[in-house]
Amino acid sequence: MDVDNLIEMANRIGEFFDSMPDRAEAVDSIAEHIRRFWEPRMRLAILGALDDPQASATMEPIVLEALKLHKADLMPKTATA
Repeated sequence: MDVDNLIEMANRIGEFFDSMPDRAEAVDSIAEHIRRFWEPRMRLAILGALDDPQASATMEPIVLEALKLHKADLMPKTATA
């Protein structure tokens, strides 16, 4: 999984929602979009990038905020049998 590409995609999503007048709503909307439309492997990869200072430095501030604030919600649920 190309983390740089995922960060670029997340940054584009962040730029779109950053135009919202309510910052909290924008942050929540970014996380909700990623949760709903990204497959679990993609979410795991971008959340893993939060621990890499070099990778996280390339994230837009609003994206970084959304990922950190909603990290638990973005973690894929483990399958239970």
